[in-house]
Amino acid sequence: MMLRRDYRWSMIGGTAAFTAVFLFMALAVVALLSFDAGTSASGILDAYTLRILRFTLYQATLSTLISIILGLPVALALARQRRFPGRIWIIRLLAVPMGLPAIVGAFGIIAIWGRQGALNTALLSLGKEQPFSIYGLSGILVAHVFFNLPLAVRLMLAGLERVPAEYWRMASSLGMGSLSVLRFIEWPAVVRLVPGIAGLIFMLCATSFTLVLLLGGGPAATTLEVAIYQALRFDFDPQRAIALSLMQITLTAVLLGLLSLFPSQDAEIASLGRPIRRFDSFGIAARVWDGAAIVFVILLVGLPLAAVAASGLSADLIRLVSAPVFVRAATTSFFIALLSGTLAVLCCVALIAARQAISSKRRVTAPLRFVSVLYGAGSSLVLLVPPVVLGSGWFLLLRPLGDVNLFAALLVALINMLMALPLVMRVLEPAIATHRARTGRLSASLGIATFSRMRLIDMPVLWRSLAMAMSFSMALSLGDLGAVALFGSENFVTLPWLVYSNMGSYRTNDAAGYAFILGLVCLLLAAGGVPSSKSSKGSA
Repeated sequence: MMLRRDYRWSMIGGTAAFTAVFLFMALAVVALLSFDAGTSASGILDAYTLRILRFTLYQATLSTLISIILGLPVALALARQRRFPGRIWIIRLLAVPMGLPAIVGAFGIIAIWGRQGALNTALLSLGKEQPFSIYGLSGILVAHVFFNLPLAVRLMLAGLERVPAEYWRMASSLGMGSLSVLRFIEWPAVVRLVPGIAGLIFMLCATSFTLVLLLGGGPAATTLEVAIYQALRFDFDPQRAIALSLMQITLTAVLLGLLSLFPSQDAEIASLGRPIRRFDSFGIAARVWDGAAIVFVILLVGLPLAAVAASGLSADLIRLVSAPVFVRAATTSFFIALLSGTLAVLCCVALIAARQAISSKRRVTAPLRFVSVLYGAGSSLVLLVPPVVLGSGWFLLLRPLGDVNLFAALLVALINMLMALPLVMRVLEPAIATHRARTGRLSASLGIATFSRMRLIDMPVLWRSLAMAMSFSMALSLGDLGAVALFGSENFVTLPWLVYSNMGSYRTNDAAGYAFILGLVCLLLAAGGVPSSKSSKGSA
């Protein structure tokens, strides 16, 4: 139930938000399709382009397989060993790469695995003549596993923890061994999740930009997004950039279509709600195996993070933060993050309000149902057209108007806003839907207008969810290098671009300090967006 004027304003806001998002992306794609480079397109699909496509799929496949295969024992170990000290902190450690900027994680990986890193130093001390090379396929795989293995572990662990406690009591009473437990309980709980997790990781690796840009090591190890960036930034070959962009859009569309076929999680199983107690975790062999898996993931994730912290703290942070270039970069980054976060939240609120307005009608017709689905999909359009493709389209669209750098800050903010929309939508829609289900009918019966309802009823309950969405979107924007890469210059500097430029100029100490500051700020923002258990009880 909703007042007629509220319904009208909700539909106007949702339509305006969806139209703005759609037009921003459509204009970029149209600019790519209509750009006349003055050359024939007959040689676009040459051997080099096909090699890039093959490498994109090849590295994404390997990264996915390694993340799943190595992540499964870790998830089983954390699910089985539920009482050892520090377990909750290890699970929280696995969440750190999800909120860490890719360029900061890459810096830590180079500090451990690079030519002068800890691993190669140890290998050289043992007499190895050929140290491990972090650049090329090996470096891309290491970086992707660093970021995606913790994601796989947390998703599989969530599935294992949904297994009812009665299953473990029954397994103990039947005297089932470790292999039988794995076969009849653990594997059925995980196998339903593996296709969806693998599809998600493959999507992330196939569209990876920053990690491949930093660790690719040349044309032999280049993905489609990096090739688009190189075609415009260094070669200025719009025709090739257009071809690669269309290939990237096709690839992401196919991946999204396949990903939609997989369930995100298995169905909940009825349980009496008893606390889970595993009876198969007390054997010596189980403890040794599980301990080795847990130590492995601690080293995999913890060592690069420790390297970033150690290198950053050893830098002259006072000199770095007082430098004019840092002040300018920080100001630009926070302006972009604040603008993109605000727009992302407003856009999602408008889309959600329109969907809620449609669902409030007693009879939802087929056209209205289609509009609701369309508005829900509007927040995920950026998954179809990656940021580098959007930046390329707007780069070509704005070139006739003069210096593209004049529009750089606004374009980066808008692209970052689009990147944050799927995350913000997932945070806000459940909270708003639950709150409206509780208060919508009473508000309408009392005739409370839209703005009065927002001030008196909605904001006191939803502000925590809005703050969480704002924090996440700002952290994502602060750490993004993909949208900045096309427009970064001496006149337009952000914190990720400052780290990247210092790494490219071999000013390692300065890059370490800036990476530490950037990573700390992004992690604080991401942590600040997670509500505590006490506060979450009062939110919708």
